[in-house]
Amino acid sequence: MAEKSSIFDMIGPVMIGPSSSHTAGVVRIARAAIRILGSIPTHATITFYNSFARTYEGHGSDRAIVAGLLGMPTDDVRIREAFDHAKESGLQYTFQSVGNASTMHPNTIKLQLRDERAGTAVEVIGQSRGGGVIRIVEVDGFPADFSASLHTLIIDADDVPGSIAFIASVIAHDECNIATMFVSRKGKNDAARQFIEVDSSLRDITLEYLRQLRWVHRVTYIPTID
Repeated sequence: MAEKSSIFDMIGPVMIGPSSSHTAGVVRIARAAIRILGSIPTHATITFYNSFARTYEGHGSDRAIVAGLLGMPTDDVRIREAFDHAKESGLQYTFQSVGNASTMHPNTIKLQLRDERAGTAVEVIGQSRGGGVIRIVEVDGFPADFSASLHTLIIDADDVPGSIAFIASVIAHDECNIATMFVSRKGKNDAARQFIEVDSSLRDITLEYLRQLRWVHRVTYIPTID
């Protein structure tokens, strides 16, 4: 049986052109997700929604998402053979599609990832907005709103009074400006998650200081995604 043709058969693997929402954006969503996970996953369940559900094979979004999960950048010449590289690396993946999710952006992807080697897992929902621009809108059930085009800090902490202002002051002492901040919590005085985009990189000593705070449970730092 002949292999289905995709956008890669027409323009090659470079992430340019009118289908960048189906290629470059898809790669970037995956690259953001593995940064949140902290590693290349061993297993992935990939769900395409709405227009993605109908076009992900023909536009190469399936190869693009697998390539991103392997850490490939958007212009990597290996993207066309992403399935082969996944097999070599031991990444097991499953594709699902939901064609009529009316509350979701037309180009939405949900990634359920786990790394059995590290015993870690994450669920990330991202949107490809066109031109390679993405938005991460949910992480592990916490609403989010960041683009991964800036340095991003994700802080899991107890919802204690003054915590947001304190973290902002720590970042300010690192001479780093906050571009956006989005805070989600499960309830008053319950678990909270802060998504903070900053204009410049943070020092390792600053990140380590935040990790040592008794009410902070996890700090994830994501440098700019290409």
